[in-house]
Amino acid sequence: MSTLVNTDERPGGTAEEPPDTGAGKPAGEDRHRLTALQGLAALSLDAMASVAYGPEAVVLVLAAAGAHGLGFTLPVTLAIAALLAVLVLSYRQVISAFPDGGGSYAVAKRHLGRRTGLVTAASLVLDYVLNVAVSVTAGVAALTSAFPSLYADRLWICLAVLALVTAVNLRGIAESAKAFMVPTAVFVGSILAVIAAGLFRDAPASTEAAAGHASALAGHATGVGALLLLKAFAAGCSALTGVEAVANAVPSFRAPRTRRAQRTEVALGALLGVMLIGLSVLIGRFHLQPVEGVTVLAQLADASLGHNWAFYVVQFATVVLLALAANTSFGGLPVLMSLLARDNYLPHVFALKADRQVHRHGVLALAGVSALLLVLSGGDVNTLVPLFAIGVFVGFTLCQVGMVRHWRRERSAGWSGKALLNGFGALLTGVSAVVVTATKFQEGAWLIVVALPLLVLVFEAVHRAYGRIGERLELGRVPEAPRRCHSVVVVPVSSLSRLTSKALTAAVSLGDEVVAVTVAQPDAEGRRAAESLRRDWELWKPGVDLVELPAATRALGRPIVDYVRELTDRHPDNRVTVLIPEVEPAHVWQRLLQNQRGAVVAHAVRRDTDAVICRLRFRLIGAADGPVRP
Repeated sequence: MSTLVNTDERPGGTAEEPPDTGAGKPAGEDRHRLTALQGLAALSLDAMASVAYGPEAVVLVLAAAGAHGLGFTLPVTLAIAALLAVLVLSYRQVISAFPDGGGSYAVAKRHLGRRTGLVTAASLVLDYVLNVAVSVTAGVAALTSAFPSLYADRLWICLAVLALVTAVNLRGIAESAKAFMVPTAVFVGSILAVIAAGLFRDAPASTEAAAGHASALAGHATGVGALLLLKAFAAGCSALTGVEAVANAVPSFRAPRTRRAQRTEVALGALLGVMLIGLSVLIGRFHLQPVEGVTVLAQLADASLGHNWAFYVVQFATVVLLALAANTSFGGLPVLMSLLARDNYLPHVFALKADRQVHRHGVLALAGVSALLLVLSGGDVNTLVPLFAIGVFVGFTLCQVGMVRHWRRERSAGWSGKALLNGFGALLTGVSAVVVTATKFQEGAWLIVVALPLLVLVFEAVHRAYGRIGERLELGRVPEAPRRCHSVVVVPVSSLSRLTSKALTAAVSLGDEVVAVTVAQPDAEGRRAAESLRRDWELWKPGVDLVELPAATRALGRPIVDYVRELTDRHPDNRVTVLIPEVEPAHVWQRLLQNQRGAVVAHAVRRDTDAVICRLRFRLIGAADGPVRP
């Protein structure tokens, strides 16, 4: 185990990047990283897909005030778009100040303290996991709405979609980005086509999609108060989830990664803002009313394009993109987990990368937890949506406050304007976090309130465990000089064979003293086997003593453990090694034919002694009766 350097602690939070020459194809690791366009496809799916349920969430809340309430759809959406603009500009600054990724976590950890950074990280982890579950269930819900016969199998469909997205991400983020570029482009193009066509119409081209469905509009108009507008704003803020994903995954971009990530962030904000505002304008233009069983987006597509092939293209693109929007989490969370692992708050295995620059263990962990959520919810999106977007607003707020402190400390050119922007953003997102939590508390938000501190406690427990390990290993100190110890090698044997000969050959090469041991079972068959081995050993005369270890029971590992402890007690300065010879079959299925004696002995010795364990394997070449080699 070794300590890991926290690379985001360099002064100014910036990193040197190789210039982008633009000549030829990227070489080495860079070819598995993202371009700006690929980043938009890989990391913006969550935010892009939110236009399928963000405007609808606003409309459903305002519908409680009747047709009069629906008139406030555009003002509420403009407020959400203004918050989006502030967030995009803020995270553009975060990308520049923290090019090593981590987003809100990196900012809060440096400028607001370790514990606050953990709260931010926990909120992002929760939001990323919920995003996967919500995106998959929402996509499958759209599919089962079109094909009701699939409704009973929606959980299995959800798990199949999750498995598909996981498999694509295990091949590398650049490969997953290429796979998602086409559906992202089709969806964005479809929504823009709906908006453009709708703006040129004075009346709906068709209302067939909503025909025969009960209206969700309140039967009488009521006053539109501040509380209702706040609830509508809080509901619509679900459209802002995913804005931070680009800042969290900056290391996934090709050099110059900071500039590419910033371009991706701005493009994401611009497209999302245009789509949200455009759809809200059409809602007012067509006097659209929410109905049971038909989404607001479906009604808008019907009104703008007519009930024809174009309508079904929009619906199909929506289904696909909602199902694939989980890719935002697969792009951002494994990078965040790797940063937490680097700081000793998660197991170090999450910091490892596979050949294609994939944090494979982070991808698999995210898939596993998301699958558990899908099973617990039964694949029902309405069970998960109330939990959505709360965690990310906590991260938004803490990130903005941390950036204010960042600019005050750095005092670079124009720092006051940047600090003012982040301060204003902190105020907006802080209020939004309180509103979202309060309005959704009884709908399930209390689970997030409980889960967030529990996750922080898990981070702290892992950190303390690594601290204790570091103390025992004296990490950071100069260790004592190595010295030679008398080495005793213990070789468990049960019969004479070529394997036994090669094991003893290896043992005498490793140690100063070699002892072969055999466990004598207490029954008559065991005693006969021990006597037969003793006679064969005396005839063979290998030059190594054979010690019989009597066993009171049929246990194999306990007598060997007791013997190793006896050797250690007699000579505490000796280094005892247990060399366990094993056969490696020519085919995987032949492992089922083995008795697993070596695994039993190794487990017992590892659990109860400090002896070194050496599992010496010999491969069988060709047929099962072929020669043996080390």
